[in-house]
Amino acid sequence: MDFALPEDLQHYLAELDAFIEREIRPLELENDNIRFFDHRREDARTDWDRGGLPSREWEALLAEARRRADAAGHYRYAFPREYGGRDGTNLGMAVIREHLASKGLGLHCDLQNEHAIVGNNVGLLLMLHYGSPEQKAEWIDDLAAGKRHFAFGITEPAHGSDATFMETRAVRDGSGWVINGEKTWNTGIHTASHDLTFARTSGTPGSGEGITGFLVPVSTPGFTVEEYLWTFNMPTDHAHVSFTDVRVPDRAILGREGRGLEVVQHFFNENRIRQAASSLGAAQFCINRSVEYARRRAPFGKPLASNQAIQFPLVELQTQAEMLRALIHKTAWSMDTSGPLTQSDKVSMCNYVANRLCCEAADRAMQVHGGLGYSRHEPFEHIYRHHRRYRITEGAEEIQMRRVAGYLFGFIKPDTLKGVTG
Repeated sequence: MDFALPEDLQHYLAELDAFIEREIRPLELENDNIRFFDHRREDARTDWDRGGLPSREWEALLAEARRRADAAGHYRYAFPREYGGRDGTNLGMAVIREHLASKGLGLHCDLQNEHAIVGNNVGLLLMLHYGSPEQKAEWIDDLAAGKRHFAFGITEPAHGSDATFMETRAVRDGSGWVINGEKTWNTGIHTASHDLTFARTSGTPGSGEGITGFLVPVSTPGFTVEEYLWTFNMPTDHAHVSFTDVRVPDRAILGREGRGLEVVQHFFNENRIRQAASSLGAAQFCINRSVEYARRRAPFGKPLASNQAIQFPLVELQTQAEMLRALIHKTAWSMDTSGPLTQSDKVSMCNYVANRLCCEAADRAMQVHGGLGYSRHEPFEHIYRHHRRYRITEGAEEIQMRRVAGYLFGFIKPDTLKGVTG
């Protein structure tokens, strides 16, 4: 058994580092773009006059970084070569996402809005896997270049993790469908052209079958953004939307009618293993910075690093990071070899442990750095505020644990999507 990273992947990490120093870091520093990463001026990201949405200047900067990454052949790493990618694997993406996050926040990787120079464009992967020929012709080029995207309408005001109990309904009407209902935490809808909306089309509440995904143009009559929900870490792009007699044609369905939960689960597994890797990378950044500071800081005439009260909590965190890294790599490799829907319990393990670890590492970094760590002169409080969301939004950690229990005790069979889905 060989645990070494593939040599080509190691070389690619070095290639990414060189690209960041050559093109991304200078862009981050020019024209006072650093204000978006200066935690004392963090509100530069937020357009308070537009309800707390991301500022246009901030999003334009992110778009330019993506454009440069795409031109250099990095942004589409995970995509098939026929679409300009490198046939990247889940293992490769996990390693890359951890590597970028472990370098700290910056224009190369800012997890507040899932931005990275190696795109985590799960929407394209879903389109390649579930899209009709007509949908692929319309969407693939724009998705691959990051020029257009669709949001995901899954969560509802009264139903968060229990996706099978969603109240949004789609009723067949002639050659199309009429959708009524509500969705919340509909992230990215402010710039999306469509919303991938999941609605019950048949079956009974609690059933994993009978849910269908529809690509709904946001300009459709009856589609309304009710409000954007402000959060612990601003800006916000998380909308509460409503559907009032929204009409879409039959060709709007993504995947198979009644099998939308398969699309949801595919999205969750692909996204969660990568997000777990990012949380691990952010945790490692906090640990590394804390060790460095403890070795340098010398109150009472000796380095903080000589005190076991400083050493032992960081030792615990580093041990957890090493064990988690092994599980993430194994899980991602297993997804590559046996399919993305075969490792749901392991993905949940990776995700809830990684998100919790990141919050603990950021909290410990604040404690080691003292008042400076709590201040906005260091990034730890920002990291905590951001990654605290993932203990809820990627499927609450309690739901992740419930899913693991479902597999462990036999309530969920590996070959079915019935049961816990959040």
